[in-house]
Amino acid sequence: MRDLTKVFKALSDMNRIRILKMLEIRPLCVCEITDVLQLATSTVSKHLSILRDAGFTMDEKVGKWVNYRLSQSKTDTYEGQLMPLLSNWLLGDETIQKDAEKVRSVDRDTICGA
Repeated sequence: MRDLTKVFKALSDMNRIRILKMLEIRPLCVCEITDVLQLATSTVSKHLSILRDAGFTMDEKVGKWVNYRLSQSKTDTYEGQLMPLLSNWLLGDETIQKDAEKVRSVDRDTICGA
């Protein structure tokens, strides 16, 4: 039951759902996510930690960047069953659409300081 509670806790915050929807588009670093959400870096890091602990995301160091991406969860896990559903939800949501536009144009070299 604890695993299920973690999954629903992760999905209980609008910004964490926004992060998941952004990561459907492409892997992002913290500064890119921060730029899109207009939140403090520490807040975004906390959200990413909760998503990782629930099994929704993974991080990978590539050079000087830490990229966050959706985990490749198996369909026998709670998050693995929910992610296909989430990908079909909120498609017409204005906030999600604006976030998607920003994700496509955000440049880590510009905002994070190369």
